[in-house]
Amino acid sequence: MSSKQDRPDLSSPTRRRVVQGLASLPLLAVPGFSLAQQYPTAKVNTTKLAVTDTEVTVGQLHSATGTMAISETGSIQAERLAIEQINAAGGVLGRKIKIIQEDGASDWPTFAEKSKKLLVNDRVAAVFGCWTSASRKAVLPIFEKENGMLYYPTFYEGLEQSKNVIYTGQEATQQIIWGLDWVSKEKQAKSFFLIGSDYIWPRTSNKIARKHIENFLKTKVVGEEYYPLGHTNFNSLINKIKIAKPDCIYAIVVGGSNVAFYKQMKAAGITSDKQLLLTISVTEDELLGIGGENCNGFYACMKYFQSLDNPNNKKFVEAFKGKYGGKSVIGDVTQAAYLGPWLWKMTVEKAGSFDIDKVAAASPGIEFKNAPEGYVKIHPNHHLWSKARIGQIQTDGQFKMIAESPDLIEPNPFPKGYQ
Repeated sequence: MSSKQDRPDLSSPTRRRVVQGLASLPLLAVPGFSLAQQYPTAKVNTTKLAVTDTEVTVGQLHSATGTMAISETGSIQAERLAIEQINAAGGVLGRKIKIIQEDGASDWPTFAEKSKKLLVNDRVAAVFGCWTSASRKAVLPIFEKENGMLYYPTFYEGLEQSKNVIYTGQEATQQIIWGLDWVSKEKQAKSFFLIGSDYIWPRTSNKIARKHIENFLKTKVVGEEYYPLGHTNFNSLINKIKIAKPDCIYAIVVGGSNVAFYKQMKAAGITSDKQLLLTISVTEDELLGIGGENCNGFYACMKYFQSLDNPNNKKFVEAFKGKYGGKSVIGDVTQAAYLGPWLWKMTVEKAGSFDIDKVAAASPGIEFKNAPEGYVKIHPNHHLWSKARIGQIQTDGQFKMIAESPDLIEPNPFPKGYQ
């Protein structure tokens, strides 16, 4: 029997706001923690994970500090909101979720070290974490060696598939290729200047983008530049852009560097009334630091915007703001992070077990009909079927949705002709 201290305090205003709207979410008819009696620990935990009769421990591994904190804080918040809602609705197989949070501190070796701690020392049943591809690549060998399960929320370059990872963000065909097709067709862009932060995701994404631009769209790349994470002086880049005069700037700058990049662009007169820009790295989270007024009118290709008008999203936004304040915002990766705990819960309950091999085997076909972005489904390749969308940045830091794919896009992390 759990103590009073262990039970959710549904009397507080914040708790009430969080629980409001839960009726639309899946699997909420569980009567308290009675499921635990139907699924004894010896049956659902045969590999010595941190699972007891009343509790299951998971890990959170994001950058709470460093240059990536501007992007990853929202993921931390969304995962905690999802876990709080799940606990309030009965937990997972009748067990309340306990969180061990570790800080990757925007440093890839630290991510690797912390992931090993969570899997080997803490024996967590799942980890919700990482943002950059560099951090994911740093932890992947550890998850595969120790047989852990990572729910990874960020849009990324693809070219990867693992039994030990569920990718809740979009891969290249669902974002890079679809977005370039849109800007080529709808904006008649014929020349592109590619910009990125200097690590694996922007470089690989721009490699895919260049191949698509040159080989499939039959247009041209007139410049390609990379800058270290945390870089803040973009004056030489801006001069190169002015000389190249591209039809479209394709920007994959990440983290805190975005603030300097967009402010300096505006100061140099590169604004949306004169220049087309498409980004796949700026969400509402980054716009909090950049300021919508500094990149008003530019475009982003994502699968989710906070402004999406559907009942699922309205409930999600209300719950998020109820927990984190009216000025909080929700970006693409934040929403994808929210999906992680729910997809894990549904998969565990389909498998009837917390064992990683059983969870991995049960993942294909899991549907989340109440996802804020809309219906999503886990593909056998462990990525999600989802839509692609184009949003235009507004001065208030939100996006006006301009276009969306007519259908869900099947994930294809290894597209032919791009490797």
